[in-house]
Amino acid sequence: MINLFNGRLQIAPNEDGYASTAPVGCFKPNGYGLYDMIGNVWEWTSDWYRPGHPREATVNPSGPALQDLALTGGQSPSRVIKGGSFLCASNYCSRYRPAARQPQEVDLGAGHLGFRTVLTRSGSETP
Repeated sequence: MINLFNGRLQIAPNEDGYASTAPVGCFKPNGYGLYDMIGNVWEWTSDWYRPGHPREATVNPSGPALQDLALTGGQSPSRVIKGGSFLCASNYCSRYRPAARQPQEVDLGAGHLGFRTVLTRSGSETP
């Protein structure tokens, strides 16, 4: 189960019991042991957004440098967001999946955006 919009523009508990965001880790992890990979809030990434992808295969790709973006006029740069939010529903938001990416202006805040912290453990540590 993921935390997604129930299809009505009103604050009411979704079928998962949460009207908006759900507490972190309240749903089962995926097959990789990762929690909350889709739904809840869009995940803000460190990559600057540009349409399309490079043609060449890349291991662990990163987005373009800010100075390489082709911004016009007073256009604000955008970061890549991933994963969808509690406001996504299949009737108007088909991008709630971990692989999806879309732009989010850096000067526009929203209650359905967040970020993920990552802990890297060395092989000698025990969980």
